[in-house]
Parts: sequence; structure tokens; C-alpha cells
Amino acid sequence: MDNSDKSEPGFEFGVRLWGMDSDNRAFFQNATASNVKGKTAQLSGVAHPLQPGDVIGLQSGAKKARCRIVWVVDAGPVRKTEAGVELLAGQQPPWPEPPAGTKSANEVQGSGGRNNRKFVRHKIFFPVEIGFEDESRARMQTNATDIGGRGCYVETMMPLGIGTAVQVMFWINEDKIKAAGMVRTCDPHMGMGIEFTSLDDGIQQQLQQFVEGLDTEAAKANPTEAESAKAASAVPGANPTT
Repeated sequence: MDNSDKSEPGFEFGVRLWGMDSDNRAFFQNATASNVKGKTAQLSGVAHPLQPGDVIGLQSGAKKARCRIVWVVDAGPVRKTEAGVELLAGQQPPWPEPPAGTKSANEVQGSGGRNNRKFVRHKIFFPVEIGFEDESRARMQTNATDIGGRGCYVETMMPLGIGTAVQVMFWINEDKIKAAGMVRTCDPHMGMGIEFTSLDDGIQQQLQQFVEGLDTEAAKANPTEAESAKAASAVPGANPTT
């Protein structure tokens, strides 16, 4: 048998992921990364729903970075969800050096039925104020980088501990909303995920529509990116994920 076309096994390594999933729930989990090339990599074993355009945190060893999901595919019960990621601008690659004898310069695959389209979704900085039941504690004036009807992710160098009860205040047009919340994920020096625990269904829907409207306005302000996404979606053989 001719083995000349066979390549050495690709380099795989463990990573930690955190952020807000596509159901607007904060998550934190371990996964496997492989097929690294420059600022892109492939993830497998993802147990939470994600979609192209989502921004998540990724840690390998002591190195952390923020990255954007560029494609997602259901890989079955063993490998669960697989996803391609690309580091955000200004982020340094957190990938470890591969052991001698392995190959790591593999592209994030677009074959085998995987969706290689890139849907443009803008990272929204949404102003929020975080207060506490103990009113003697100073409130935090900050921005959520991911927010939806069920929670938000806040980037901060000093995240609160998991289980901390908070009050999250923000504005939807002229309406000031105050929601009880709980810190569900905490990543030192990076940020924290907060779940809204008292936001009624009507306000959740109103917030979701408001955030989607901000995304739409941002897309209109960047027609070049929108056209790029449209052109990518027209590539023959591209498989939609939504």
C-alpha cells in the first residue's frame, strides 16, 4: 500500500472556553483545539450552542484571548459541536508549541460538509451599571460585550466571584431596566458571565430586539463587510447553519 499521501497526526491540545452561548446563557467548559494556522483554529467537544459571529474567550495554558466563531457543525455525540475560530484584532495567538514530529500548520477545514461561510456580526459594547445588595459597595460602570435576553458577558480585569448576586442596570431607549443577576462564570483578568434571574419574558424579548437592532444598524454602517458576508454565502456548496 502506498502511504506517500498520508500525513502525520495533527496537533491537538486542551483549551478552556467561556462567554455567552447562542441561547444567551453564560458558559464555561473545557474543549479540544486542533488544526492551528496563524490566528485560526478548530474546536471540538463544544457542549453549548454557538453560531457564526459569536465572540467567546479561549485559554490555553496561561495564555488567554478573545475569538470569533466563523463556522459551526454538529459532529455527533462524541465530538459534539465542532467550530472554527478566528482571533479578534489585537489578540495574540495563545496556541502552545507543538511537540516535535507533529504538524500544526493545518488550515481550519471547510471540507467534509462543514460550513465555511463567515457571517458578519459586530461586537457591541453595551453600557451597563452593576450594583450590589449591599449598597455600601461601589457600583461598577462598565460595558457588556455580549448581551441578550437572558444575560450578559462583561470584560473586566477584576471579575466578581461565581455566585455573587448583583443588580444590573441598563437603558432600552428611554426605559431604565433593573435586573437581578448572578455571576455564573468568572475568568481572572478577563471577565465574567452574568445570568439575569428576575427579568420577565416581555423585557427579555424587548432587550433581545433592541440588541438585534443595534447589530442591524452597525451592519448598515459597514456595507463593505455586509457585502463580503453576502458574497461568502453564495459560494457553491456552502451549508447554512441558521
